[in-house]
Amino acid sequence: MNINDNKSAQKIATEIRAVFFDVDGTLVSFKTNSVPASARKAIDALRQKGIKVIVATGRSIKALEVLNEISFDGFICFNGGLCATVGGEILHKQMIHADDIRALVQYQKEKGVNYALMYHDRVFIQSITQSVEDMYKHVDLPVPPVLDPENIDFENVLQANIFITPEEEKKFMETVMFNSVATRWTPLFADVNSGGLNKYIGVEIFCRHFGIDPSQTMSFGDGGNDIAMLTQTAIGVAMGNANPPVKEIADYVTADVDSNGIWKALEHFGLVQGVIPAISSSAS
Repeated sequence: MNINDNKSAQKIATEIRAVFFDVDGTLVSFKTNSVPASARKAIDALRQKGIKVIVATGRSIKALEVLNEISFDGFICFNGGLCATVGGEILHKQMIHADDIRALVQYQKEKGVNYALMYHDRVFIQSITQSVEDMYKHVDLPVPPVLDPENIDFENVLQANIFITPEEEKKFMETVMFNSVATRWTPLFADVNSGGLNKYIGVEIFCRHFGIDPSQTMSFGDGGNDIAMLTQTAIGVAMGNANPPVKEIADYVTADVDSNGIWKALEHFGLVQGVIPAISSSAS
């Protein structure tokens, strides 16, 4: 869907009942590792209107401490692999095929690729390198413990992070983890999930949970793992700092996360109003 005139956009926005937010680069600034005050106020304003606000991220639910001071209505984690209510009820959980994890482990032995395995309540890294340390510092998360190769739980992996280049990704997925799907928001690694999964699967699950039609949804994102969500919700908003392919498919491109992009987009669509709060951010 393309929004070509502001009048029709305003009409659609008056019907919005749920808004879905990516985390890194959307809610949380890479510069400050925190949530801008304007985004926090915008979320409060949406919820006061009775609009559901749901996180949609590649992170695990255990890695969302940066959002602790903000009230949400649900969490889509692992790019749709796990959907949970704020009360902890699991609405959906879909693991990667165990054969793909076994193939990944064998591939690592032969080719030396680095990877992380993400479970519901824990994460392990195959090896700690400088690039791994830099990446986790970039998102302000602790480096996971090193995986014990002799004690791998093959059956319950919700997401794998594979440290391969975008150029290597296609062949890797076709020959190693062919039951799975890869998306990426950084050139450093690919998020790999069970085949058919994406964040929009989580959108549909929460729509059923809350009795909301998908035509009443809006989403915000900046990375490749947001594209399915942005293209299939009624209004898909790309942040100003989004990757170029994300901007190309979005219905609307707002300012970047550090320039009150969430507030400005919601104001454009008539969902918030008033003076933009100071840019100061919450502590992470």
